[in-house]
Amino acid sequence: KCLMQHRRITQYIHFKGHKDAVTCADFNPNCKQLATGSADKSLMIWNLATKARALRFVGHQDIITGVQFSPFGDLVATCSKDRTVRLWTPCLKGESAVFKAHTATVRSVCFSHDGQRLVTASDDKSVKVWSVHRQRFIYSLNQHTNWVRCARFSPDGRIIASCGDDRTVRLWDTSTRQCINCLTEYTGSATFVDFNANGTCIASSGDDSSLKIWDLRTNKLIQHYQVHSAGINCFSFHPSNNYLISASSDSTVKILDLLEGRLIYTLHGHKGSVLTVAFSRAGELFASGGADGQVLMWRTNFDTKSYQDVLRQHSRRSSPDPPPHLTDIHPRGPHLHLPQPSTIEVTQAATHSRHSNSLPAGQVASSRLEAWKEHERANGASLTAGSQAGAGGGGRGRRREEVEEYDEEEEERGQTYPLQVLSGYPVALDTTLQHIVQQLDILTQTVAVLEERLTLTEDKLKDCLVHQSQVLKDVRASEERGRRERGRKNASPARFT
Repeated sequence: KCLMQHRRITQYIHFKGHKDAVTCADFNPNCKQLATGSADKSLMIWNLATKARALRFVGHQDIITGVQFSPFGDLVATCSKDRTVRLWTPCLKGESAVFKAHTATVRSVCFSHDGQRLVTASDDKSVKVWSVHRQRFIYSLNQHTNWVRCARFSPDGRIIASCGDDRTVRLWDTSTRQCINCLTEYTGSATFVDFNANGTCIASSGDDSSLKIWDLRTNKLIQHYQVHSAGINCFSFHPSNNYLISASSDSTVKILDLLEGRLIYTLHGHKGSVLTVAFSRAGELFASGGADGQVLMWRTNFDTKSYQDVLRQHSRRSSPDPPPHLTDIHPRGPHLHLPQPSTIEVTQAATHSRHSNSLPAGQVASSRLEAWKEHERANGASLTAGSQAGAGGGGRGRRREEVEEYDEEEEERGQTYPLQVLSGYPVALDTTLQHIVQQLDILTQTVAVLEERLTLTEDKLKDCLVHQSQVLKDVRASEERGRRERGRKNASPARFT
């Protein structure tokens, strides 16, 4: 047992049964079962009651890469390197339905909040959404340019977050099936993404050992952790949104206090990379699995302290956070497909920069004013034209007064401000690149349509094969009856008149 600032973490149970690395884990919402997937191609359902036996399910032909219980705990979804998704009934019979539409390894699987849909991410660069009831593929999301590592539904099911080896985190509107934001702040692959319990924030991790948390209402990066010495493979939010656990290839599990914004504990229990972690739905347990084939379950007392005390200490969080509206989620900078100038974000609180030429803090206000002037000129309405169209010289004074007031308010809120700079590329090159991107978009849409048609064709072909098989059975049965009739006639004695 370990004690640190009244937070106790106890290694509770050690599960043994997998013959290879444990790649994924998830708790049943009823907190009575734990599901784990492994490189040994098997799914294990561990019953947490004392002396209850575990269930092993076999069906995948390659490594299982993702697992999740449905919101009601009556189904378990798994995905695998065999390019399939399976839907299991967690009972002794172990029946499963197979979903096929991906053309490469499927990396993650996730249920929607109502259990009616599944979202999967794959190395075929697509995110696919499935109907659980109809057990059919519905549609694809196809703007990633490399392998997609992870995809998750928001708690209300309106947004899908995905990340991948193209170094981006994308947000998708499930109603319009369009990408509504793209976060590109990773130097390497983005390995995992997930929403917090109330859907106001998303976190993502990378193989550069970083973990970042964004507020979806303000579209700002609010926390950035660099606590591991190797890539982060998985993480999980505590149901209270106050803590987060992360699993890394540096063989450790780390626990972060999100209210205080710091690392509070490091767990050393695995011999090798830790590949997965997951909190239970109530938050009193969490499990970890690793390359050593071990499944460790830990007990916590994070929430024994009165939450009212926590609220009093952190008055900024004294009211529940409402879920973000889709219109609040907007791109942080110019979209890659639009011919707009590039931007540099400068914040007065910044202390580090990747560029050698940084802007002094004293020039921030004047730079913002210049950026605002450039924006007005681009729209055909400069400060002078606006003042002449208004009430003479007094209009210009009021306009500048408004700009200064705007700057002061934004400074108090600590926002970031885009400064427009010249891209330095010839106009012809920009036009050519824009044309290429448009053609790629058309090609991507065509591939998505072909995928859907191929799926429908496969279903029709399957029905035809079933029908043909039934016809052959009927023909063979008819021939067998004919042979029996002829045999009986030949066996009967001849009658002579």
